[in-house]
Amino acid sequence: MKSFFRSFFACLLSMFVLFLLLVAIVAIKSSEKPELQDQSYLMIDIYGDLPEYSSPGGVISEMMDGEPETLTRILTNLSKAAVDDRIVGVIFNISSSNNAGYAKLQEIRGAIAEVQAAGKKVYGFSDSMNRRSYYLATACDSLFMPTVGSFDFTGMAAVTEHLKGTLEKIGIKPNLHQIKDYKSMAEMFMREDMSDAARENNEWMLDEYWEMTIDAFKQDRGFTEEEIIEIMGMAILSAKKAQAHNLIDEVLYWDTLVDRLKLEDEDDLRIVDQCDYAGIEPASLGLKGNKKIAVIHANGMIGGRESGINPLLGTMMGHETVNTEMKKARRDEDVAAIVFRVDSGGGESLASGLISREVEVTSETKPVVVSMVDIAASGGYDIAYKATKIMADPMTLTGSIGSISMKFNIKDLQDKLGITHDSATKGPNALMWSAFQDFTDEQWQIFIDDHWEGVNTWMQDIADHRGMTFEEIELLAHGRVWTGRQAKESGLIDELGGQVDAVALAKELAGIPEDEQVTVVHYPEKKSLIEEILSGEGGFMMAAKMVAYRTIRREITETRRLIYSPRMRLAEDVTID
Repeated sequence: MKSFFRSFFACLLSMFVLFLLLVAIVAIKSSEKPELQDQSYLMIDIYGDLPEYSSPGGVISEMMDGEPETLTRILTNLSKAAVDDRIVGVIFNISSSNNAGYAKLQEIRGAIAEVQAAGKKVYGFSDSMNRRSYYLATACDSLFMPTVGSFDFTGMAAVTEHLKGTLEKIGIKPNLHQIKDYKSMAEMFMREDMSDAARENNEWMLDEYWEMTIDAFKQDRGFTEEEIIEIMGMAILSAKKAQAHNLIDEVLYWDTLVDRLKLEDEDDLRIVDQCDYAGIEPASLGLKGNKKIAVIHANGMIGGRESGINPLLGTMMGHETVNTEMKKARRDEDVAAIVFRVDSGGGESLASGLISREVEVTSETKPVVVSMVDIAASGGYDIAYKATKIMADPMTLTGSIGSISMKFNIKDLQDKLGITHDSATKGPNALMWSAFQDFTDEQWQIFIDDHWEGVNTWMQDIADHRGMTFEEIELLAHGRVWTGRQAKESGLIDELGGQVDAVALAKELAGIPEDEQVTVVHYPEKKSLIEEILSGEGGFMMAAKMVAYRTIRREITETRRLIYSPRMRLAEDVTID
């Protein structure tokens, strides 16, 4: 027994020492100042997921699985590169295996233009390109691909998934009510194909994205629409063919590009990566002021109290977490205005409503400018419309003012599994929300009446805040989804632009002169390792969930990419005994 306890405590002591060593290494590393040489290039890698802001997993998940790239870091680093005399240019390594939406890519394009306006070159290098990643790449001054690179250049499609047949086979019956025809999320459970309304909505969205994408290709590469369509007819192009059709500028490998850009008397190119360059404070480059603009980031599906990670749904936006950050910025006397960055397709109406209320209260104290990213629709629009001003990228998805509400009846599934239920009740409608029976006719009427009352109240409130009538909002609602450009024309938002434009508008609303520098601070503030450790089990659990979620997504994405690659070179599966 003594031997057991000696071994046990020796193991604990070893783990404790290892933990302290890890903390010391991180502390030393974080205190190191990045050294940046003159004549350096900033290197930005566009691959995999691109969240708008740092994930809830925090520094512990980054230690376990690496720090993920974010839109915020890219935009911040590009704004620094534009004024940093040590940076002579930027190199983008762009892969088609990235999940950035068009609005995020559009924001990066705007930041690239800022670097170019400062007289610095921006180069694009890619070993695999598709139409969406090409939308970003064409903003670069020159584009390069290696000989083995591939270019998939096809038209656009809107594809919907339908589970009606699956639910019927396994014995699950949805009791679902949608408001209204264009709220096509309901069709996943209720139909086997698109409704006419859903097809109409998808087609006008395709028209919008097609026009804005083609316009970029025309402006950046000098194509006509007819030329683009002709090239898309080829679908798959080698790097040589891509060059022959002016899609790229030159076919070369990375080492050749390095030799071309490096200084004559040096063996390698001076490159600073995103992570190291992020360690250089904007204030050290003159990007600071006495007054602050707070940028509050609200990403993911809306639901629950605290923001976190759901293994199936990904990043979750909790109302208490967002509201705490909003209150913190509101009560900070140095914060002159707030930019509320929303990147969410919606979620729980309760949590959305509570965040919406906090935005309204804050906007009564100081200006709040909503800055929509890839998507701010349904609940994402709900948390936005009470702000002082609403801004979106032209390619943002917004609107979707409507609702679906449902419960699932799983009795048939449980019957197939041999599971039975019995109950004793007291009082009316005791089993109304039971998962083992449909609504009665009376309960169904109560259900849809309540649903309509909630949505009509919401539409009236939007009308009041947007200076419109209920009838005008209703024509824009019932689930219709709009691009930011369409939303500006219809009055659902006020201005078009990204984070930089939102900060400028926030300054204007706060009465800060246009030429006066401000300090931009981001919320939630990133915790140190010590702070996360002291936060208790939650910090470790959040990190573990984040790592698991990112790993699964990364492996699925990479597997899909390999499976669907048109140029797989695999030997036949032959077994020789």
